[in-house]
Amino acid sequence: MSAKIASSSMGTGIFFVVGPRFPTARMSEPPDSRSEWTGSRKTGKLASVPMRLRVLFFGMLKDLVGKSDTTLDLPESATVGDLLAHFAAQLPQLKDSLSSLAVAVNQQYAGTETELKSGDEVALLPPVSGGGGEANPQRSKLIREPIDTARELANMKRGDDGAAVVFEGVVRNQTRGRKTLYLDYEAYEEMARQQMESLAEQALKRFQIRDVFLVHRLGRLEIGEASVLIVVASAHRAAAFDACRWLID
Repeated sequence: MSAKIASSSMGTGIFFVVGPRFPTARMSEPPDSRSEWTGSRKTGKLASVPMRLRVLFFGMLKDLVGKSDTTLDLPESATVGDLLAHFAAQLPQLKDSLSSLAVAVNQQYAGTETELKSGDEVALLPPVSGGGGEANPQRSKLIREPIDTARELANMKRGDDGAAVVFEGVVRNQTRGRKTLYLDYEAYEEMARQQMESLAEQALKRFQIRDVFLVHRLGRLEIGEASVLIVVASAHRAAAFDACRWLID
């Protein structure tokens, strides 16, 4: 029996493949989330719960909870750790995964001690790597149509370039010995754009290259289609190769 197999691409870690389907567990809300709450730091009855959060689920987490987002009421000054403890209690099937998750609060990575505020948007993400940074929308893009490598390469080249290195991440027909029919990419798009731009800016500072451009495709991709494209231009090939490898790793 074949299945959709999950894999990741590009060093941002904000891209997820909807992998093999498992029985879906629906999240049950606590009997009265405004009057009782159990977290990692506080337990017991509360007079009121003034803080409402929006929680987003990505990757396999979305399948486990049976939804892509939910609202949650927690006490004022609750932390990311408290939020994770809440979900561990409500959804035992998530408990083993919570310690390895990455968490973003309002599109920025956050640790377990980060205090939350009413109206915060909290994203629960599979393990990721990469740093933060200010977005610069000129060096990356997310698309849902096939990647046009020839066009992006032509747009990148300049007369003073001595090298233009291209990397394509391509969907293959097997992963770890299991047959793959296709991959279905999704992303926390606002944060993904920020991370891609941050990676591009870091590459420009680390390596003697002129420019870089990153493309990641979302949605269903068939075998042989490109999911990610990296184009690096520089005066010399060594720097271009080094930057391209660093970006994909």
